[in-house]
Amino acid sequence: MIGIDDIRASAARAEGVVRRTPLLSSPFLDEIAGRPVFLKAEVLQHTGSFKFRGGWSALSALDPATRAEGVIAYSSGNHAQGVARAAELFGVPAVILMPSDAPALKIANTSAMGAEVVLYDRAGGESREEIGQDIQRQRGLTLIRPFDEPMVIAGQGTCGLEIAEQAAEAGVERATVLTCCGGGGLTSGIATALAALAPDMQVRPVEPEGFDDVARSLASGGIVTNNGPEVGLCDAVLTRAPGEITFPMMQTHCGPGLVVTDAEVKAAMRHAFARLKLVVEPGGAVALAAALFHGDALEEGPVIATLSGGNVDARLFAQILAEGD
Repeated sequence: MIGIDDIRASAARAEGVVRRTPLLSSPFLDEIAGRPVFLKAEVLQHTGSFKFRGGWSALSALDPATRAEGVIAYSSGNHAQGVARAAELFGVPAVILMPSDAPALKIANTSAMGAEVVLYDRAGGESREEIGQDIQRQRGLTLIRPFDEPMVIAGQGTCGLEIAEQAAEAGVERATVLTCCGGGGLTSGIATALAALAPDMQVRPVEPEGFDDVARSLASGGIVTNNGPEVGLCDAVLTRAPGEITFPMMQTHCGPGLVVTDAEVKAAMRHAFARLKLVVEPGGAVALAAALFHGDALEEGPVIATLSGGNVDARLFAQILAEGD
């Protein structure tokens, strides 16, 4: 398992590169939730999501000679951009496998950072792992996994270091910390950091309805897999199962998972835009949705929720905003 020393080492490598994103609040959101709500605005991170933390952490930890040969990653978009940007900063090649139905903005941004984008048919059942393994073998690239990768988890854990510091600055010692959760890299990293630095904060993963593999896995005590293609509104957090590395970390440090509906996610996006003036993508709004609409499932007291990404296509975002008129 990744520990606090790994996270601190990642933070040291990230100094001057990774942004320290703000912890925001709004009295309007507090009123809806019926409690103080603080939002960790990773939408303001480089590439528009927390994934840059993990991408930079993984590449910066590689031996320079290995890194120079190039890296490969697969992602619906945010991990793709995080790795692409890190590779661009290091001046090394990057090949990114992305589903052809990923948001156009994410595909365009990844390509614009100099990465070679290879599209695959996610809805049709093509395996990104099989395609990636073939390319990796042919070109001698290093695979940077999206969440089940030790140095990626350590990088995501730096978000937890900041939450602990910023919560203390705000006078918050005890809180429920809600994390947007796909495979569990962000959740396990934050939970590990807070277990060491702010043990009175309980981390709870949040997933969209129909893709609650982490919640079901935590409840059952073993890894449970989702059925069907990874296609839905919250593309950034749709995974088949938690990782073999991340799951035991979440078992050790996290409370029960929460599940939110697409309607709740869309409402959370509208509230973030109206009250915080932030653009949040669907997958990045699931934790806020739980904070606003699932208070009966939370302990009393403040809530800290991650706004994990803001890379949403303009047309979809406009449509979701219009639905609230």
